Amino acid sequence: MMDHTDAELAQHPVGYWTGAAHEAVIRYINAEHAKAGVTQRHWMTLNALLRNEGGLTREEVTDQLSRYMTPQIGDVSTYPAVLDDLLGRGWVAAGPDGRLTLTGEGHAGRARVAGRTEGIRAVLHEGVTDEEYAAAVRVLRRITANAGGPETL
Repeated sequence: MMDHTDAELAQHPVGYWTGAAHEAVIRYINAEHAKAGVTQRHWMTLNALLRNEGGLTREEVTDQLSRYMTPQIGDVSTYPAVLDDLLGRGWVAAGPDGRLTLTGEGHAGRARVAGRTEGIRAVLHEGVTDEEYAAAVRVLRRITANAGGPETL
């Protein structure tokens, strides 16, 4: 990696670097998740269901995850297919009220993917201290807010 002075880096276009980072990170995450037979949308859905023990309707899953959708991650309209896939695998079950919950197989599948996720994070954070990462996130949140975007997840 070519080193630049702080003065040179201060002139780099933030739009380019945020876009390049997003595309590279999502491409890497998707490739790693594919090795486990899932997509990032599967992972996000499994986590949403894990956080909501009482289950979620299809609409609630879509509402909760829609803010994370980008062209690289996928469009909100893809969630029915993701949910159908998880139902078909037996990782998710629909109750009589239509609420979706993780099954035992879903918890086990999520645990397998979680093991990969730890490795993904380790690769992406290689050479970056927790302090540097936190500072980068703080700066990106501030820039996002300055541009009129959300300040929090």
